[in-house]
Amino acid sequence: MADMRARIENQVLILNHEDLPEFKKGGSVVRNSYFWALRSIAGQASRYRDWEYESEVWLALSRMLLSFAESGYLGYRETILEFPLSQGEIPSVLRSVSTWE
Repeated sequence: MADMRARIENQVLILNHEDLPEFKKGGSVVRNSYFWALRSIAGQASRYRDWEYESEVWLALSRMLLSFAESGYLGYRETILEFPLSQGEIPSVLRSVSTWE
C-alpha cells in the first residue's frame, strides 16, 4: 500500500479514498480497527469518496497515525500522509506524519 494522498482545502484535510484502509469482515483486527479509528473522527467518510477531516481533529489524527505506525502491525507507508508539492507548507500538527509527493 502506498502513502495516503492528502490535500488541504479551506482548512479541511482531504484523504484520497483510493488510499484509505478497507474494512473486511473477518479481516485483520488491526486493519479493521485502523479503518474504524480513521472513520470515527472524519467529518465526511462516505464509501467510494474522499474522507474529510476538519482542523479541530488534526492533532487526534496525527496521534492516531503515529500510534498505528508504532504498533508495528501496519507498514510505515500506510500511516503517512503524502501531500503534493503544490500544497505549500504542511501544518505543523501534521508534519510528523506527512511527506511530500
